[in-house]
Amino acid sequence: MGVSSMTGFARSHGEADWGSWVWEGKSVNGKGLDVRLVAPTGAEEVEKRMRKAIAARFSRGNFQISLRLELSAADAGLTVNMAALKSLMDAYEQADGALATGPALATLMGVKGVIEAGSNSEMRREVIEGAVDPLVKSGEEMLAALAANRDAEGEALSELLFGHLNEIERLSADAVMFAADQKESIATKYRERIAEFDSEGAVSDDRLATEVAVLSAKADVSEELDRLTAHVQAGRELLASDSAVGRNLGFLAQELNREANTLCSKSASLDLTNAGLALKAVIDQFKEQAANVE
Repeated sequence: MGVSSMTGFARSHGEADWGSWVWEGKSVNGKGLDVRLVAPTGAEEVEKRMRKAIAARFSRGNFQISLRLELSAADAGLTVNMAALKSLMDAYEQADGALATGPALATLMGVKGVIEAGSNSEMRREVIEGAVDPLVKSGEEMLAALAANRDAEGEALSELLFGHLNEIERLSADAVMFAADQKESIATKYRERIAEFDSEGAVSDDRLATEVAVLSAKADVSEELDRLTAHVQAGRELLASDSAVGRNLGFLAQELNREANTLCSKSASLDLTNAGLALKAVIDQFKEQAANVE
């Protein structure tokens, strides 16, 4: 399956002795599987089977599915509006002095509103019983095309997400390099600050060493960097899997962002802070694209 997007569009159509039909389906991002299916009155069995087919094929997304019918004249239930026809015939007789027959009657019958068709959104029972299988088969073809559309967009998303993970890995490696200087940077800054207020040297070197050790421990970011590396690997495994991974990618983005925030808060150098901010920017892009994944 690979990565699949939640956005797509597809259409299918067909025809039979009783008329023709068009299926249209589109899907957009959604937290779960939400299906809005519009079908003609009388096509409840078609709707039931299509909902089952959608649930079997997709796991997430907001779907809008519609079935439009155009029935043949025989199945549309043509009727003559006798009141309208009589009014026209009376007007013709008054104007021409003769009854409307032959071509004149045919002309009057062609006036809009004289011949009325039954609603093509309703199907007679004897028609729908034979139409269920062809309609469902056509609907499933539309769903297959919709899934292919989502998969094609998913391939592009996968490339973007892999690219973001590669960038996160690169920035994490930079952060490892900058973090190696954390202890020395903290010691230098702390000693400089103490020297400003302790001109007489009252603070011993042992005390300074102890304080620097405590501050260095608090500023240690090795665990955060290790988790960033592990999260990048987990993301690659998710993108390479054959299941719906959108939710897990969303959770992963949250964890990546948490580590980047902690990295910034513990930073004792401008270089490490900049690396953390760059990580946050890429992680936001990763999160935005992951929201499109099924």
